[in-house]
Amino acid sequence: MNVSLKLSPSRVSLLKNYFKLNRLDCRFCGVDSATNNLKEKPVTPNTVFRKKLLNGPNLKDFFKAEHLRGQDHLPDDEVIPYLLEKTNGGNRKVYFDVYGCQMNVNDTEIVWAILEKNGYQRTESLVEADVILIVTCAIRDSAEEKIWGRLTYLNGIKKRRYNDRIPLKIGILGCMAERLKEKVLEKEQTVDVVAGPDAYRDLPRLLAITENNQKSVNVLLSLDETYADITPVRLNKDSISAYVSIMRGCDNMCTYCIVPFTRGRERSRPVSSILREIDHLSEMGVKEVTLLGQNVNSYQDKSEDVNVSNVTNLAKGFKTVYKPKMGGLRFADLLYKVSKINPEMRIRFTSPHPKDFPDEVVQIIKSTPNICKNLHMPAQSGNSAVLERMRRGYTREAYLDLINYIRKEIPDVALSSDFICGFCGETDDEFEDTITLMEEVQYNTAYLFPYSMREKTTAHRRFKDDIPNNIKQERLQKMIKTFRAGALKLNSSQIGKTHLVLIEGFSKRSTSQFQGRNDNNIKVILPANDTVPYRDGSGTRLMRPGDYIAVHVNTATSQVLKGIPLYLTTLQEFYQENPMEYRNYN
Repeated sequence: MNVSLKLSPSRVSLLKNYFKLNRLDCRFCGVDSATNNLKEKPVTPNTVFRKKLLNGPNLKDFFKAEHLRGQDHLPDDEVIPYLLEKTNGGNRKVYFDVYGCQMNVNDTEIVWAILEKNGYQRTESLVEADVILIVTCAIRDSAEEKIWGRLTYLNGIKKRRYNDRIPLKIGILGCMAERLKEKVLEKEQTVDVVAGPDAYRDLPRLLAITENNQKSVNVLLSLDETYADITPVRLNKDSISAYVSIMRGCDNMCTYCIVPFTRGRERSRPVSSILREIDHLSEMGVKEVTLLGQNVNSYQDKSEDVNVSNVTNLAKGFKTVYKPKMGGLRFADLLYKVSKINPEMRIRFTSPHPKDFPDEVVQIIKSTPNICKNLHMPAQSGNSAVLERMRRGYTREAYLDLINYIRKEIPDVALSSDFICGFCGETDDEFEDTITLMEEVQYNTAYLFPYSMREKTTAHRRFKDDIPNNIKQERLQKMIKTFRAGALKLNSSQIGKTHLVLIEGFSKRSTSQFQGRNDNNIKVILPANDTVPYRDGSGTRLMRPGDYIAVHVNTATSQVLKGIPLYLTTLQEFYQENPMEYRNYN
């Protein structure tokens, strides 16, 4: 069917001038210059070729089917076969070098889950590794100096690598990656990948980019990344203990702390995903789980409970820099649900903030046998003026009131703490308040450090790091001496008592001894080759990792207890016979 369209003389004139046509048919638009009608375009070899070209194969048709597997649901413009091929590790071997806190261990297990799914293999040999990933800490100068030294060593390995092998790739992950991304790439040419704590999902792509000898960086912080949908692959499958991350980031903004800048704002995993992971660990035989978070007891899950009347409760005398948080399931709710998964599994948590110990948290710890009675209560300083400069949100008096309340409610509780000496402007008298606080409270465990100024922090902007290093070191030694004296006194008071000990494995010093931990998280050493009877007298057997053993303590130092194994038992059985009474939590 012929279709004609009448054009105005002015338009025809324009077309004639543009194409410089004189009484000739226009091949581009099909206009008959004699009649000014739009003619049907004739079929020519060029138009046939053009039609075939438009409807012919595109880029993805030139790749093998395995490169496109799993992409059928994607629009054509989102399929990237050449990149997806490279994100597969191709059985390259990855070595993990982990520094810092328990959160870094858990992060490494998340990273390994991602890389294993993408075709990488794990090795425990630096020489065999094709990829070396260093999981870093940025909390203090000493932690970062270790990393710089390690990079120098790894650079030597990289240079000595044989030419017939895959080029060695080195990556910096974690807090130091976010804090010093530019410095890392400028100072250490040996580093190929820099990935922050919220960029681990992107590691397969980042490693793929390095195959073209390019550097790759992703240190973007996220407001919602919790890796809740990723089941970590445990680095030590034989261990009877495991870490479970329940939240990430911190909103407290203490003036000395870099964590909010390297880990971002607080966000919590859904309760359901946490319970699934812990249930899975229980089925694998894990006997102890430690819940992790930068501010673990400020947990708040709004995915299931959005009741806005549920307002954050703080410990008496404590305050925050942010408004009260509304709604959601809180830490006490999570503890209760986790404790019910397996009554024979111990539950610990770290690292909390003292402000987030309202009465409901204390009461569930008190009343639940498998929630361990050791609490980390980081004081940082014993002087109220220093605490104000640190923006800790409490005074010395409020902290001591909380300690006294906890010890009243949980008489057998073991306490641990963090302390910093030499913070900006700290006088001798202010430091002495820290010593007297340590003497008054007496901690079973303490983490003691001289102050390190961190860029980006409020202290870096407002204060001056004016305490000489030699003074910091003198104060540090005094803190260590004070702590050890108190810890020795506490541990010595346990001689003659019976403790429930979970066997972890052989002692680091001797295969003739086992080491385990009691409810207070104190290391206990006992003979490894002794047969031990069952509580009911039904028989005896050798002890093994994962056993609960009733141990009679006969020796103590400031760091460990030593004892004699009495009998094999269970967690519930031991506490039913123990005079401590546990109430049901409602």
